[in-house]
Amino acid sequence: MWDFIDERRHEIIYSAFQHAYLVVLAVAIATVIAVVLAIAVTRIPRLAGLANVVSAVGLTIPSFALVGLLMAWSGIGPTTALICVTFYAVFPVLRNAVVGLRAVDPTLLESARGMGMGTLAVMARVQLPLAWPVILAGIRVSLQMSMGVAAIAAIALGPGLGVYIFTGISQLGGKNALPSVVVGTVLIVILALILDLILLLLGRTMTSKGIRVSR
Repeated sequence: MWDFIDERRHEIIYSAFQHAYLVVLAVAIATVIAVVLAIAVTRIPRLAGLANVVSAVGLTIPSFALVGLLMAWSGIGPTTALICVTFYAVFPVLRNAVVGLRAVDPTLLESARGMGMGTLAVMARVQLPLAWPVILAGIRVSLQMSMGVAAIAAIALGPGLGVYIFTGISQLGGKNALPSVVVGTVLIVILALILDLILLLLGRTMTSKGIRVSR
């Protein structure tokens, strides 16, 4: 095991960086998409049912099946991996964003409008900041889930640590099969914990003290 790691330490570090970068980029894109959709849902109530159905159905699609479909459309490589991870990352954030935005006290919104704020100002300065803790919880769930999806996306030659898992599985019985699987799996878990801790710390710094106290 240690020989395997020592011989490939630079390659392993680079793969870990690629894995983290893919997940962070996908979750960032997914967060923007999800928040925009959540705003639309809160503005147009009849879209709420559709959003719930899409979220529920989307998460039931097997990752391998989606990767296979995407390869036929976007080919083999990082693009397919990014699209796949982003697709799954949207749903947890979307659900939490809808819940968080709807949970904002309507009297606060009316007060903001009474102070002369426009629709965009109310959303940016009142509704989104108050909903942020709930949205962040969805982002954390999305990030943890995306770590595993990114590993599966390696079947389409996506970047990251998933290649070690698939390589090890394909070489079962070989000398480096078990070390390859263990290294890929353990590092994915470690990266997930590190990124979740970073999000937790960011959440504390980006959430106003008044909201933290009230919760």
